[in-house]
Amino acid sequence: MADRSVLDLSPDTDGIVDLAALGDDFVRDPYPVYAALRRRGTVHHVRTPEGAHGWLVVGHEAARAALNDPRLSKNWANASPDAGTLSISPGTHMLISDPPDHTRLRKLVSRQFTPRRIAALEPRIRELTAGLLDRMLAHPDGRADLVDSLAFPLPIAVICELLGVPDLERERFSAWSDHVLSAAPEEEKRGSVEALSDYLAELLERQRARPGEDLLSLLIRTSDEDGDRLSTGELHGMAWLLLVAGYETTVGLIANGALALLCHPDQLAALRADPALLDGAVEEMLRYDGPVEMSTYRFTREPLEIDGTLIPGGGRLVLPVLADADRDPARFPAADRFDIRRESGGHLAFGHGIHFCLGAPLARLEARIAFGMLLERTERLELDASPAALEWRQGTVLRGVKSVPVRFG
Repeated sequence: MADRSVLDLSPDTDGIVDLAALGDDFVRDPYPVYAALRRRGTVHHVRTPEGAHGWLVVGHEAARAALNDPRLSKNWANASPDAGTLSISPGTHMLISDPPDHTRLRKLVSRQFTPRRIAALEPRIRELTAGLLDRMLAHPDGRADLVDSLAFPLPIAVICELLGVPDLERERFSAWSDHVLSAAPEEEKRGSVEALSDYLAELLERQRARPGEDLLSLLIRTSDEDGDRLSTGELHGMAWLLLVAGYETTVGLIANGALALLCHPDQLAALRADPALLDGAVEEMLRYDGPVEMSTYRFTREPLEIDGTLIPGGGRLVLPVLADADRDPARFPAADRFDIRRESGGHLAFGHGIHFCLGAPLARLEARIAFGMLLERTERLELDASPAALEWRQGTVLRGVKSVPVRFG
């Protein structure tokens, strides 16, 4: 893969590296491609598999700096029409806002998304995990798919409970969200986007009329000391953000982390032998093959220079590559080795700066519970397929393996 990737990375006549031309090999294992680019330089003009044109930023130091650069905007109103990008997110939320709007929104939301509230979810997450493992381990042939059995249903159940989505509506809610967050062309997603957006609007009205203790009801009621509240559009946007950031990314964390463990039996055995390694193991999963490959989109407010390369202003797309930052040997020695005893602090799996993921504590909690209980309940756990045969989701923002077949005992 590495030799082929170097051969295929020659810029075209416009000086653009076409990542879309790399095909399924790149989707399955993008790390050699990013490493080859990093050896050539920090910034590269690319065409993404989704068809967008932008500047890729590789390497840990450069990506970390870009994530916190005020010259880069998250507001889609600042995007150039030439970037080839299209926002499908309804409402207004923190991930598509700049200060001072972002500061205000994060302050209001943080009042309800507290460490105490997240910690209080632990018993319920354990209960949900136990039920899922009961069903999985009841398979008479000792085989299952960890994505279908655990990595997918656990986060969707948690986010539905947070949002107050009734049990009977969760199946269609899940189907819409899965299509919306797929790598399908934006035009193909429109029906699901509209259906999900309409559903969230209806859900907000229900919670307003009959408030409960779910997060949406609390956000409807919350205000700061000056009486500031989230508007209807901001509540709609926040529900959308919770769906994207709190569900699909956690699916990828558990799925990719399970695959990494199963492909490194020595690390799996070490974790079984010493459960105290669990926290570090989750951090290494995030670093080694995290659920977000490239950061969400940023747009230039003005021309900026990164390591000698000038990126034009006027809303050009800039994409810090989190996956490469966390495989940069300048920051993590032997970065391509999966080592649950490694000091993984400083990884960028949850971003950096003012847009650092507010849901990081919840994702970590779900992963710790899922892996801890999975290993407690199984004496043997092995991959039931060749890693090369597994299919990965398309797209360069969210990264996740679609299935993890296992044999257990």
